[in-house]
Amino acid sequence: MKIAMIGTGYVGLVSGVCFSDFGHDVVCVDKDPNKIAQLEQGIVPIYEPGLDDLMAKNVSAGRLSFSTDLQAAVDGADAIFIAVGTPTRRGDGHADLTYVMAAAIEIADALTGYAVIVTKSTVPVGTNRQVQKVITEANPEADFDIASNPEFLREGAAIDDFMRPDRVVVGVESARAIEVMGAIYRPLSLREFSIMYTGLESAEMIKYAANAFLAMKITFINEIASLCERTGADVKMVSKGMGLDNRIGSKFLHAGPGYGGSCFPKDTQALARMGQDHAVPMQLTETVIKVNDEVKRRMVDKVVDICGGSVNGKTIAVLGVTFKPNTDDMRDAPSLTIVPQLVGNGAKVRVVDPQGKHEGEALLPGVSWLDDVYQAAQDADALVILTEWNEFRALDLKRMAERMSTPVMADLRNIYSPKDAENAGFSAYVSIGRAGYGV
Repeated sequence: MKIAMIGTGYVGLVSGVCFSDFGHDVVCVDKDPNKIAQLEQGIVPIYEPGLDDLMAKNVSAGRLSFSTDLQAAVDGADAIFIAVGTPTRRGDGHADLTYVMAAAIEIADALTGYAVIVTKSTVPVGTNRQVQKVITEANPEADFDIASNPEFLREGAAIDDFMRPDRVVVGVESARAIEVMGAIYRPLSLREFSIMYTGLESAEMIKYAANAFLAMKITFINEIASLCERTGADVKMVSKGMGLDNRIGSKFLHAGPGYGGSCFPKDTQALARMGQDHAVPMQLTETVIKVNDEVKRRMVDKVVDICGGSVNGKTIAVLGVTFKPNTDDMRDAPSLTIVPQLVGNGAKVRVVDPQGKHEGEALLPGVSWLDDVYQAAQDADALVILTEWNEFRALDLKRMAERMSTPVMADLRNIYSPKDAENAGFSAYVSIGRAGYGV
């Protein structure tokens, strides 16, 4: 199959590379000539484990190429995927469909034969109908079908998620389109992964409903964590006990400083707006958004408290600023709330993050970037763990404490225990949903 992938952001690039590894002929298109030039040189503009090697393999095999020429890419394509950004629209919380509709018009102008036009971007319910209308109005003779194929990729594990998915959701309305989409995903159906065919609106809603539910699980355990701190319960034990119930499951029940990233914040906002537009308020989702914002702000209080009530003039070593490990993505990361408030309150912040500096330098002005955790701890007044990168999970805590001016730790990912910190010589330790000491 010949596939045109419009957009080489996170979703478009990962999907295009993986489709080419299925054996399809894929052209990834982007308007940014600098990005395309980088990709042609083998430079991956995002950090995703294993993506660079998989991309190089398929470019070498002649199945994967990159271009700024949408018309040439679309010509003769069996399927055209729209994988452009749908950020939160400034001011009202709706998903911004500007890039989706612009891509649809360009595709309409470039169509030369039958193709399935597939929306891979996360879009509100009804968007695929709009895309269909835009294309038909721009090119009444166009021979095409519309499909909705939302992505369910976790940053840091995207390739495995694509190759071994829990499910593939395809919203489609014609047998002809089902045949094309079935051929595209044949490598997965041969291995008996679930391919679910449904209507356009249902496919669009599945994506939002799934993300909002996962965001709700995270937010729920964070609220329980706050109650645990007041009652003496241990949230790690509580979440483990909950997760052993098969009806609940253990995933997304890890207390922390709040959710972030490219999906949950914007998708919960968009779902809340959809509910308001249709006079069916998404009250749970609206509350999740509110509580998640409060969780992030509460983390600042934890750091201030462990510093004796003020961070003014204090040096704070922050480990991790990306929204999760194994990615360089800073979008809506808790650090973007926590770190600026610490800096604004007079703290001198040193940051160590294996991949965060690339985006973080522009987003976190006024901080120092270091590569070594022990250097960051030298003469520091507090240690704050914000992202649970593997390299932060087995630190020599004794060495860290000995280097610090005031050995106190705010472990906002619960990767250590109070006993670990106490044995290492930390005079105070706080985490999420568990008893600390020294404060």
